Amino acid sequence: MEKPTRLPLFNARKSGNIDSFVHPERGVLLPPTQHANHEQGNISMSDTLETVLSQLDTSSDAALERLFAILRIPSISTDPEYDADCAEAAKWCADQLAEIGFKARVHPTAGKPMVVAHWKSDTPGTKHVLFYGHYDVQPADPLDLWEKPPFEPRIANDPEHGEIIVARGASDDKGQFMTFIEACRGWKEATGALPCSVSVLLEGEEESGSPSLPAFLEAQADELKADFAFVCDTGQLGADRPAITTSLRGLAHAEIIVKAANRDLHSGMYGGAAMNPIRGLSRALAAIHDADGRVQIPGFYDGIIDPTAEQIEQWRSIGVDAQSVLGPIGLATQAGEKDRSIPELLWSRPTAEFNGVIGGYTGPGTKTVIPAQASAKLTFRLVNGQNPAKILGSFQQFITDNLPADCTVEFKGIGGSPAIGFDTALPIFQNAAGALAEEWGTQAIMMGSGGSIPIVGAFKSNLDMDTVLIGFALDDDRIHSPNEKYNLKSYRKGARSWARILATLGQ
Repeated sequence: MEKPTRLPLFNARKSGNIDSFVHPERGVLLPPTQHANHEQGNISMSDTLETVLSQLDTSSDAALERLFAILRIPSISTDPEYDADCAEAAKWCADQLAEIGFKARVHPTAGKPMVVAHWKSDTPGTKHVLFYGHYDVQPADPLDLWEKPPFEPRIANDPEHGEIIVARGASDDKGQFMTFIEACRGWKEATGALPCSVSVLLEGEEESGSPSLPAFLEAQADELKADFAFVCDTGQLGADRPAITTSLRGLAHAEIIVKAANRDLHSGMYGGAAMNPIRGLSRALAAIHDADGRVQIPGFYDGIIDPTAEQIEQWRSIGVDAQSVLGPIGLATQAGEKDRSIPELLWSRPTAEFNGVIGGYTGPGTKTVIPAQASAKLTFRLVNGQNPAKILGSFQQFITDNLPADCTVEFKGIGGSPAIGFDTALPIFQNAAGALAEEWGTQAIMMGSGGSIPIVGAFKSNLDMDTVLIGFALDDDRIHSPNEKYNLKSYRKGARSWARILATLGQ
């Protein structure tokens, strides 16, 4: 999964002993737990829930052993050599779900198998939730940078976080989805039932682009449709600050191929007379941004749903600036629109980025050549209100208009998906935030995200479901890198958090 930079979407302010949300349009909202209690009575600290939480605490060592068991399976989806391991991981997950009472099966696809499981509540009127995760992991290379073998999970001591779980997949996504499965196990072992109907979908190709997922969702839409989805493939604002991710930027992508002469030319014989396609491409790319970082493609900013002035002021008050975000990566000056704060640039403003430029001779030494072609790959991060197809159409026309004479252009790899945002005033968001606050002892932050998670868009377009994104990973978990880790605290409190959230769905 792509892990974006995350910052809080709303500030919270104190009201007595409990935080209150300050919504940019609705003003001060009731604290989520207070809102639920006002409507329904005290549900989150009931005796039943306390029994479940006690069961999770008692069985925490066994839960860790179960996580270690799935971490030992090298389920790398990008390498066919590990196909059998992916199949083993899928069967392991299905067996675990069956063990706690789910009707679980391994569903074959053209690629890696899916795991589908269902538990239906007998209580009329309870909610039905679909939980999504992925059992596949990234390759462990470079192996020489791992302190211990990547598929031999271990507990280590970290100076900042205390005890941590170290293994490939510890954070992305095995440790994450196991928090939910352990919460379900805790409910079943303590009470014999879950407080709501639960379906689980675990895929094995997330790290390789989910090629089998669209067709699977379409074919299994009736079976997978629920009131809403949970995705535990995101993170927290900090080690002790829970969060719900409530918006994701969209993405558009394209490749430009600029050609001039019908063959490579000798720069001494043709230089100064013949057009160089690298020059033509560079000229068109340079025209995309002005001196202040604003994109110059006509209509690029049309339709954008801007945050309110109050919301922008809240973002600017959280203390996140160029120094805190850019300093750790060796930079000092923001490159985007000059009149925007860092949170605005990451959450509510679109981007045009050059991901790669290729042209001419790039080997050792010198080759005096004018190449016949040059190319570039670009991506656009989109925000609410932007239409990917319209953006890409305007982009193609802009490049064509800005190329010099004797240059022709071809476009490849055109595609994209829109941004996604959710209404945080919906009861599921309010109740989940309240449950997280009760577990962590501090108000949950509603965060925006600068990146994209395609499954969330697929749930909306294929199954007409909103998604609640709750995760317990941290930015320093080293996902996709050597020595990937997951805080032991994240694993244990993550399971307790899901147990509390499930309790709110039973009311």
